Amino acid sequence: MPDRDAIRKTLIELMEADTGETYTDIDDSKNLRTDLGLDSVDVVSIVSQVERRFRIRLSQQDLEKLVTVGDVLDLLQKKLSEAQASPPKAA
Repeated sequence: MPDRDAIRKTLIELMEADTGETYTDIDDSKNLRTDLGLDSVDVVSIVSQVERRFRIRLSQQDLEKLVTVGDVLDLLQKKLSEAQASPPKAA
């Protein structure tokens, strides 16, 4: 499982690719909307990319709790550890 810094790096890459902006100071306390200037469309797009990249699913309830970069990283760490702990489902 990737560590928090690796997840942060991937998140920054996805955000930069999606928005065309450069993000240099992305600490856990940064608010996604007010500090980083993301709107709801940006967040949905980035979440979609995160789901594909990490092969996880985020629920609507998960998304409603995302306010800061730290919230996103905490959620991704939790989902990745859950995915790693549970065996893959048979097709």
